[in-house]
Amino acid sequence: MKCTSCDKLSFSIICKTCQSTLLEPNFYKKELDKDFFVYSFYDYKDLEDLIQSKYYFYGDRVFNTLAKLSFKKFALNFTFTHPILALPIDDHTRHDFSQTAILAKYLKSPFLKPVFNSLKASNIVKYAGKNLEFRQKNPRKFKYNGAKNCDVILVDDVLTTGITILEARKTLKKDNVNVLFALTLCSFLN
Repeated sequence: MKCTSCDKLSFSIICKTCQSTLLEPNFYKKELDKDFFVYSFYDYKDLEDLIQSKYYFYGDRVFNTLAKLSFKKFALNFTFTHPILALPIDDHTRHDFSQTAILAKYLKSPFLKPVFNSLKASNIVKYAGKNLEFRQKNPRKFKYNGAKNCDVILVDDVLTTGITILEARKTLKKDNVNVLFALTLCSFLN
């Protein structure tokens, strides 16, 4: 097969050379609300083609590779006073796999436990390519059926405007769930 990044022959969906040279994660921080932060590993412009793979049959392999390079490393270095839940936002399978579930799967450690199928959007609106006004007028209307009175980290694939993460956080607050911060694979860094 060919590397999806450089087109060279490779046994992996993204060759080892591209993984080590082009996909070394950084750590970006953005404040979405007072004292509420989102941390991202990549700038969207550096991953745009790879992120678009979520619409294709091979996207799960791309997201697994990216998650190993970023979310897994984060999990291995994360410590806290007690175990925290890693909660993927709307981990549906509309594209044959859930990119948020793949990312959360790699947040497994003595201090992190991924939990699936508990934060779902009841309004299945597509935000890709939509502006802030559209996103504000068409909320996701999240429903939560998970643990109450706990601490979580929200997981999403791309931080664009922050509307989705803030809406998810608001939904979780109703069940006394404390969102410590959010982790995304990449964000638009302007």
